Amino acid sequence: MDVKLQDLRSERNPKARIKIMHGHFARSHSHVNTYIDISTVKCRCNNARETARVLAEPYLSSTQIDTIVCLDGMETVGAFLAELLMEPGNISVNGGKNISVVAPEMNQLGQMMFRDNTKRMIGGAHVLILAGSVNPGRTMMQAIDTVVYYGGNVCGVCAVFSAASKVAGIDIHAIFTMREIPGYQVYPGHDCPLCRQGVKVDAIVNSYGYSGL
Repeated sequence: MDVKLQDLRSERNPKARIKIMHGHFARSHSHVNTYIDISTVKCRCNNARETARVLAEPYLSSTQIDTIVCLDGMETVGAFLAELLMEPGNISVNGGKNISVVAPEMNQLGQMMFRDNTKRMIGGAHVLILAGSVNPGRTMMQAIDTVVYYGGNVCGVCAVFSAASKVAGIDIHAIFTMREIPGYQVYPGHDCPLCRQGVKVDAIVNSYGYSGL
């Protein structure tokens, strides 16, 4: 596989950056023509902090948050996001709080769940769900349903990249959207035009990264 990753930096903060690669990629439920790599913001401390700074903006002055639920291995960004939201000051409604940062577990049936030691951080809490990418939204819907099941109130959804503007009627605040990646397409796995044209799948991709074929 010929790896040609291109940098894409946020206009609001260039240290919040992703990498993209065009081709034919298979996900668990869909195929896409562009792979979006978020490993820089997930794994590098400085980039994670600056990404969190951008993600915090819509919530600082108006949204009560008790818990951040992290998907796609976004716990590092989630911890920085909580720290920024908790900073004392007139602008932050969460200043001085102690925000919990948790991640759901997937059981053997593919269901999201929280153990007894963490579900107390969901029940009765205002929950912000943080994802690496929302594409096309199946996992995010599952996360919302899980939070509601455990008695939480979803007060916001944010992501590094999102192909959608809303999920379950909730606005998705994303750093990168379809506007920054023109031509981005998601296809059903069973009805992919690239497959019909005989275009080889370049890699299997998920929230952990990619594996070339």
